[in-house]
Amino acid sequence: MPAKDKRPTSPTPKNYEGIVNLITREYPHLSAGFQQIARFFTQNPNIIALESINSIAAQCGTHPSSLVRFAQNFGYSGFKQLQAVFQTRLATAAPGFRERLSALESELSRNEERGNLGHLRQLVVRDIAALQDLLEGVAEQDLEATARLLVKAETIYIAGQLRSEPIASFLRYVLTMLGRRVVLLDPAGGLAQEMAATMTSRDVLVAIAFRHYAKEVIAIADVAVSTSAPIIAITDSQLSPLAKDARVLFTVPEDEYTFSRSLAAPMCLVQCIAVATAALLQPGRDVTPRIPTVTEIARDRTGDSKRRSKASAKL
Repeated sequence: MPAKDKRPTSPTPKNYEGIVNLITREYPHLSAGFQQIARFFTQNPNIIALESINSIAAQCGTHPSSLVRFAQNFGYSGFKQLQAVFQTRLATAAPGFRERLSALESELSRNEERGNLGHLRQLVVRDIAALQDLLEGVAEQDLEATARLLVKAETIYIAGQLRSEPIASFLRYVLTMLGRRVVLLDPAGGLAQEMAATMTSRDVLVAIAFRHYAKEVIAIADVAVSTSAPIIAITDSQLSPLAKDARVLFTVPEDEYTFSRSLAAPMCLVQCIAVATAALLQPGRDVTPRIPTVTEIARDRTGDSKRRSKASAKL
């Protein structure tokens, strides 16, 4: 039977965190149309807070009246009352958020339709906005929990395909440089899910997926659940299929460009995760934790080999 839209019995939330949590809880019971709206709302909170109902409806691919009914479904008198709740997120953000957003929008409008350099400016300005949002949305305790899981794990499995593949490959690189045992579950050979089935509760899975979520990554996450391996999820929304089973959840909402979605914020996030892991592996350092490069490791191996040769010659 199709899902039914019915007004939740819980009190109407007055803040952003409350409404997102309520939408997440009620999401499985919503109709397909309301689920589409719910995904857009949780993935684009700034648009919901700042733009008109007609603009939001056009971007969401629905009719303004559907947004009104969506708001009423959650106990609000209309869309404006729900939008006011999303605006509380901006009011409680770090000082200067509104000014930054206004300046960025001004920068975008000033450089519209100016050829390839104008395109470059748009990409850079949007990436700056995404990185600033990343600072607002990541919690210290989540970074600490992730680092502990990565240090404790016997094997770290990483799954990220389609546009997430570069993020997964980079994370494999930096964690390998830290001496971790890492398995990248890529689609080559068609054995990713079979390899995932070797996970145990002593391992950890880092699953990376954004709209439109790679089916094999979701399937691998389901395998991790069946093997009791903890999941660190990097995705774009609490409504992501990766969110429900994640031990640690990082949501990185970003604007979608005409050709792709930017990797700037998630790449920055995995770099931070690597540094946090390095900090646990290098206790007592008085300076910023270091992640060695391939060149440095090769140089150290060469030096060790020469020292062993000299020691053998003396004997």
